[in-house]
Amino acid sequence: MKIYTKTGDKGETSLVAGVRVLKFTDRVEAYGTCDEANSQIGLALSLLPESVDWKELREVFHVIQTKLFHVGAELATPEGKKVGWPIGEEDVTFLEGQIDKLDAALPALTNFVLPGGHPAAAAFHVSRTVVRRAERKAVHVAQQEQVNQSVVKYLNRLSDYLFVVARHINKQTATAEQTLHE
Repeated sequence: MKIYTKTGDKGETSLVAGVRVLKFTDRVEAYGTCDEANSQIGLALSLLPESVDWKELREVFHVIQTKLFHVGAELATPEGKKVGWPIGEEDVTFLEGQIDKLDAALPALTNFVLPGGHPAAAAFHVSRTVVRRAERKAVHVAQQEQVNQSVVKYLNRLSDYLFVVARHINKQTATAEQTLHE
């Protein structure tokens, strides 16, 4: 199978079920941003220290990156078509559990955290902002067409999780967390 199809050479792409749309449509922007977020998460993971200490976090992210593909598939599925791997409330609950677990071991927030610190933490902060953009784009699509509301919730919780992961990495690597000075 060739990697290139030449079917997008005129600025169109196919949604799930073969519906052809322009590459700049809201759905394409939304699922494309999910793909960008997934790639950014992969980069962030590659910056983690090579140690067994990060095994559990890597396993959680394997699930998250898979689910992020499913979010993209939902956003790439036109209204009225069935999604192969729907995102559900259990996926949102999974993220909430992961947030609570990591957040319980972190110092309480008393000021705004500036993105940065350990290179992996900084990359997870970038991932967080890309996920927030994906969320905004998904909300925009949901204003025009039917979108599974668990998709929007999942993206919202994922950005929260990425924030907590960045803080966790800084703590575990003894990297100072910079806060906003007023």
